[in-house]
Parts: sequence; C-alpha cells; structure tokens
Amino acid sequence: MYSQALFEGKAKWASGNIYNIRNGLTCFFSVLVFCVASYQASAQTKEDVPDWALPGSATHKQVPPPADFHRAARTDNTGIGIFQGQSDVGAALAPGSSSYNNAKTQYTIVSAGYNVWYQRDEFRFLWKKMSGDISLAADINFPDTAGYGDRKAFVIIRQSLDDDSKEAVVALHGAGLLHLAWRPEKGQMMKEVRANKRKGLPDLVSGQPRRIGIQKQGDAFAIFVSEHGEPMHQVGEPVQLHFDEPFYAGIGFCSHLPAKTDTAILSNVVLENSAGKMQ
Repeated sequence: MYSQALFEGKAKWASGNIYNIRNGLTCFFSVLVFCVASYQASAQTKEDVPDWALPGSATHKQVPPPADFHRAARTDNTGIGIFQGQSDVGAALAPGSSSYNNAKTQYTIVSAGYNVWYQRDEFRFLWKKMSGDISLAADINFPDTAGYGDRKAFVIIRQSLDDDSKEAVVALHGAGLLHLAWRPEKGQMMKEVRANKRKGLPDLVSGQPRRIGIQKQGDAFAIFVSEHGEPMHQVGEPVQLHFDEPFYAGIGFCSHLPAKTDTAILSNVVLENSAGKMQ
C-alpha cells in the first residue's frame, strides 16, 4: 500500500510538472514568435523606406523618386460626409484613415506619406467626382504642434487617383507656408506660387491663415484665404490648367513622413459646383 501511494504521488507530481513545463514552453515560443514577427515587421518597414523618401533634415536632402516608382491607390468607395470615397493615394507604407464628426462638421484625417511634390504623391484623399467650376474651402488645424514642419493639409483637384496625376492644390504647411501648387501633366514635376515665405518677395498673406480655398473657373485656378475671420478673398494671380471631366475634388493630408502618420482636422468644408461661392 505504501509503495503504491508513493508511486501515485510521484506520478501526480511528474504529471503536474510536465503540464507546467509544457505551458511554460508554449508561452516561451509564443513570445518568441511575437518578438521575431515584430522584429521582421520593423526591419521590413525600415527596409521599405528608400533614402529618397526620407524627410529633409540638417543631414539629409529629400530628392525626387525614381521616374518609374509608383504604388496604386488604396481606395474605399464608402461615402464620408459630403465626399463619395477616400483613398491612400500613392499607398504610403503606413495606411491612413479618416472620420467625420457631423455635430462639429469636421473631418479628421490620419495619414503618412513622403510628400505631395515632385512627380508623385502620397496622402490621404477624401474625394468627390465632379465636373465644371468649383469653389472648395476648409478650416485647417494640426492637433500635434510638434509635427514635421513640411506636413501639409490641403484642398485639391486631381485628374485621377494615380500617384502621379495632374493636379492643382492649395496647401497649408505645418510651418506656415501657403501655396498654390500644380502638376501640369501626369508624371511631371510640381510647380508653385507662394502666398507667403516668398524668398525675398513681399508676402501676400500675414501670419498663418486657418481657412484656405481653391477656386476652379474654367481652366483658371486661384488661392482664396481668410486670414483673420474676414470673408475669403483671392490672393495672387490664377494659374491655367486644363482638366478632362469628370475629375476628383476634395481634401487631403500628408505627414511628410514616409512610414509615420500624423493628423489634420479640416472643418466647415464648403464644396460648391460653381465659382464665386467661396465661404
């Protein structure tokens, strides 16, 4: 009897220890797999960010992407607010997102993206297909005051959702630059006219306006702005650019960081299918 009880006790002890060891090994391998996956994801992200896409700094100059570098847009055709759909134009390495608060009439846009410049773009785009003349305006706010200085929130008209599409954009940058920029044809380099920070020329606006707009009247595109809450008014001369119809009109944001998102809030958006309706 004693030997049998002792044997049964040792068996139970061994069984319990085997169970604990098995559970311990399961946890260990789960943690190991998680760590390896996290390392691989981190390494892959770092590997996927080409040198040309890194933001400018004291030790690095951003340069144009290779001429044949493109990524197809990630598009959700579900409506949001007044817009018909939203897209990650250029498919930045970190996916973007958007939401709409009807009570506050504001759109929150989260986006990564190396830039909206050179011959291709990366940004989150809330859009509506339209034809004819356009009045498009929005209040701009950057919740994180420590974001990259060249991040930009904007009102924009594009021919397509391709990353190298023809476009006209009025953008407010995090550091205060306001400009009208355009890509004359698909795949070409962007051009700009600045409303401030004009490199030795007198500024056309003072301070950092919070409400910006773009007007399309025929083939003429112009910046509109409200600097201190006054009615919006045009600054500078329009530029000429022809779009086939329909085209895409909407709002967007780019963090200017290829694999890291930031946030912009665009509110009180006006989108009218007519010129002269800027509010």
